[in-house]
Amino acid sequence: MKIRKAVIAAAGWGTRFLPITKSMPKEMLPLLNKPLIQYSVEEAAACGIELIVMVTALGKREIEDYFDRRVELENMLTEKGEHKLAREVRCLCDLADICYIRQKEQLGLGHAVLSAKSIIGDEPFALFLPDDLFEYGEVVLRRMLDICDRHNGSVIAVKPVTEAEVSRYGIIDSRKLEDRLYQINDLVEKPPPSEAPSNLAIMGRYVLTPAIFRELEQVPPGKNGEIQLTDGLRRLAQREPVYGYEFMGERYDAGTIPGWLETTAALALRNPELGPRFRNYLNNLLQRTKEPTISP
Repeated sequence: MKIRKAVIAAAGWGTRFLPITKSMPKEMLPLLNKPLIQYSVEEAAACGIELIVMVTALGKREIEDYFDRRVELENMLTEKGEHKLAREVRCLCDLADICYIRQKEQLGLGHAVLSAKSIIGDEPFALFLPDDLFEYGEVVLRRMLDICDRHNGSVIAVKPVTEAEVSRYGIIDSRKLEDRLYQINDLVEKPPPSEAPSNLAIMGRYVLTPAIFRELEQVPPGKNGEIQLTDGLRRLAQREPVYGYEFMGERYDAGTIPGWLETTAALALRNPELGPRFRNYLNNLLQRTKEPTISP
């Protein structure tokens, strides 16, 4: 069954980036010349997603404006002969059909997913956490869509982490089915290393069956009244198969200032136009920091 819809969760406060996120959505922070959220939209569109449900909140109107047309800008660029830039600006509104729904209270990722229920309906869908970027994003998502189709179950992107990192992630308890594919028995949210059932951590890509909505509706609110997606997935795994796909390549976390800097650097170094100059700059900068400081 072709998966036609995706949900992008973009309703968070972005407190790690304050004060800039006081008036600017975190999802609009630039990674090179694109906002963070554009990478998720492009990845979804490249995998054949036709409708994207953007779950936003108060103060996120800039996201809607960004993916809308701006005819006067397109005309100005065309008149100046900047035809490539004009096409890039124009194509933003043609990537996919995007609809927006507001999460009126910050009640957790599970609640954000539930907000999209009436639009998703009785169909499987992809779920993006735009803070997470994957080196081979399109390849990873296509593989997850294929697993969902072949095995008729939800799929979660997972990756091995170090013992020191285990307590920062949701961790799966699973049995291996084949190379890079696991059937999940349970999920544990941020366990201490001594209690972790494995070192396979949940990353920010999911392909979910519509049964997740039923489970999320039954999840009792936790801390601060929040409904957690992990709790819904734990219930789902007891009723139907849920799989973990161990993806290849790097995953970048742009949801913190250090992670955003690292992601920006990684993307710049991979860019054929920016990479050589930026690499040379970094090498020179690192060399200068090794030299002894001379007092004036």
